[in-house]
Amino acid sequence: MELDQLRHFVKVAELGNFTRAAESLGLSQPALSRSIARLEEELGQPVLERQTRVTVLSDSGRLLLERARRILSLVEDAKAEIRDDGRSGRVRVAAIPTIAPFLLPRFLGTFSQDYPEAVVVVHEDATAGLLKKLADGEVDVAVLARPVKTKQLRFEDLFEEELLLVMSADHPLSARKRPRMADIESLPFVLLGEAHCLTENILGFCRKSAIHPVSVERTSQLATVQELVALNHGVSMVPAMARVLDQSHRRVYRSMAGTRPTRKIVMAWNPYRFQSRLIEAFKQRLRMHARESTNDVLPSNSR
Repeated sequence: MELDQLRHFVKVAELGNFTRAAESLGLSQPALSRSIARLEEELGQPVLERQTRVTVLSDSGRLLLERARRILSLVEDAKAEIRDDGRSGRVRVAAIPTIAPFLLPRFLGTFSQDYPEAVVVVHEDATAGLLKKLADGEVDVAVLARPVKTKQLRFEDLFEEELLLVMSADHPLSARKRPRMADIESLPFVLLGEAHCLTENILGFCRKSAIHPVSVERTSQLATVQELVALNHGVSMVPAMARVLDQSHRRVYRSMAGTRPTRKIVMAWNPYRFQSRLIEAFKQRLRMHARESTNDVLPSNSR
């Protein structure tokens, strides 16, 4: 069993298509098919089942995929440890969708300038998928929001971010500088799907205030939430960092009166995986960037 065979198998499993996998790997489709066939011949079991439009994993393939990812990750760890010069190598960073587009681009731009020999690979996933990637060694560093429930990983608080009430510019509440919880008690809410921890942050705060939002829309993208709000489908609460990049005049953002809803942004990594000097430098730079960013996203009464 060769490492290239495992890489080829993982790519087909991830993309579910031989043609796309071959293009991604820079191989011809016949060469990729031969590589998988040799792997299946050695194992004595089919690992992929070719259906009409997609390729899916067999029972043996599902078992192999988990092992193959671990093997390839360990090989990469070994290479990184041997070549650990603190300047070159790869950093795989992941973030949840309500953080990635707002926090990472500017940070990654400055990091790449300071570490031109480093390769940064970005993953975006909901919390559950992101935690699994960390545990399996598929990513090195992740940025997410509490609550998180696992004992295998290490978490470090970066900053606390206010959640702002967002509504259409012509909404009756837009005239209030500091809406109260009682003002939104009966209003329809636009929320992200249940897989997103932001929804749990919002609902948790509302429960503490004895408020039960009436959810009329559920979506998977924060940009869609903002657009639905602008179209008067309801109100919502969004991270303060989303406001910073919003240039639209169709929405207004307000801090809540009294105790303001917030979420805690954390950095996570797997302490049982090798942490190269480059990864440690990446984490330190992320800490510094987070401190600088708090002026934009931290509620004024918490600074």
